[in-house]
Amino acid sequence: MIVVSDTSPITNLAAIGQLELLEKLYTRVLIPTAVYNEMVGVESLVPGAVEVQTLPWIVTQSVINYERVTEILESQENIDLGEAEAIVLSLELSADLLLMDERRGRLLAAEYRLKVTGLLGVLLQAKRNGFVLNLKPLLDQLINQADFRVSQELYTTILQAAGE
Repeated sequence: MIVVSDTSPITNLAAIGQLELLEKLYTRVLIPTAVYNEMVGVESLVPGAVEVQTLPWIVTQSVINYERVTEILESQENIDLGEAEAIVLSLELSADLLLMDERRGRLLAAEYRLKVTGLLGVLLQAKRNGFVLNLKPLLDQLINQADFRVSQELYTTILQAAGE
């Protein structure tokens, strides 16, 4: 299974000590160079920065057709470089799944007919696979420790889908 990730799922899972869920679910996760740089090339320490440099199952891969990335950046408002590269890398690799939280990026990925899930979808799958017992504590950690924003409606929907 080919899985490409944007920054948010990795940083947020790392922030709550649950990054290994990605390895359990997908074995290997690919990130484009821009995502790596967003995490490693900043002055303050970002959750997951050390892990993307050291964990063998998180693999950084460059986009081949950078012109396509440029086209996305020039034609789309509020799509950042990491999102654009994650979408293009997913297209180039015919990825089975793209992990992305940002709404505009997800909508664009859907236009390209990419299968997309966000962090909450990852957590729900981890619960269904038996890798976590309860989602509520993890969701609360994301909100309180990682400043992850989720509407009350989505929060309730995810917990209901998880049977909690």
